[in-house]
Amino acid sequence: MSDQRDQSPGNANGFDVEVDVLREALDSLRREIRSRFPATREPGSPGPAHGSVDWPALFTAFRRRVSTIGMVERSGEVDEFGMDEVVLRRTRRLLDLLYEGYWRVELQGLENVPIEGPCLLVANRSGLLPYDGLMVCHAIYRHHPHQLYPRFLVADWLITLPFVQPYLARLGGVRACRENAERLLASGHAVLAFPEGVKGAAKLFRERYRLKRFGRGGVIRIALENRVPIVPIGIVGAEEVHPILFKWGHPARAVGLPFVPVTPSFPLLGPLGLLPLPSKWVIGIGKPIPFDHLEPDAATDELLISRLTEDLRSQIQLLIETGLAHRESVWS
Repeated sequence: MSDQRDQSPGNANGFDVEVDVLREALDSLRREIRSRFPATREPGSPGPAHGSVDWPALFTAFRRRVSTIGMVERSGEVDEFGMDEVVLRRTRRLLDLLYEGYWRVELQGLENVPIEGPCLLVANRSGLLPYDGLMVCHAIYRHHPHQLYPRFLVADWLITLPFVQPYLARLGGVRACRENAERLLASGHAVLAFPEGVKGAAKLFRERYRLKRFGRGGVIRIALENRVPIVPIGIVGAEEVHPILFKWGHPARAVGLPFVPVTPSFPLLGPLGLLPLPSKWVIGIGKPIPFDHLEPDAATDELLISRLTEDLRSQIQLLIETGLAHRESVWS
């Protein structure tokens, strides 16, 4: 019968031969793969010959290292704009040091910041790097009764720099555009905006604390359409952190910057020239400007927008002059 034939010694030997042939073929294939694609050396196994470099192992280690850069700093507490509460908590020690010991920031008018609800904070722009945004948000967080931490808007050109956007996002920075500002306000956040834009960041030292134009009234339109108050803020001290003596335009285009700043320490001192100077800061917060008495369609009235924009600009300029008069000198 068929079952008896299958269990005969001859058939068993034939099956063993087939298994041996298959095993030998698999071993040959395995040796071929190992010869063409060397695997990473296992712990305890003999290493490469003396004087040779295990390039596949080095490449594998490098790839793993690059893929995990920054993973230690990430957490699950990241909002839709990328702000990371864990990174913020770790960074606040450094921000406290800058706030208390290095720039010795004085905050005036905190009572003018709303206790709750969305609002649009509008300040003068100072310097290329967003020290002003970080310090204003940190100052309000330190002293606000509800530990309010505003979200500050960051210019497009700064967002595009390598490694800058992820870290600024974790600290609360958001790309400056109308859509992002409206989404933040709709979520109940306080938003810090700098309507001077690049013109304010690129001011020469001889033009310090002279406000540039506020564009076409974008902050006023956002406040009107979203029914939120505007809180004016004047920042004194940030424009001496990196005083710009003059600007190089041509070298900047190669690295994607609007210009290369020349300061008393940069590029003369090389990388050390990038360190901010320990100027004395005064942050003044003015009384909120409500817009709930105006209709939303007032945002289409160009004359009204122009007048409200100039009024806001004048109030911020007055806060700056008050801060300059309060400060004894650049350093104290």
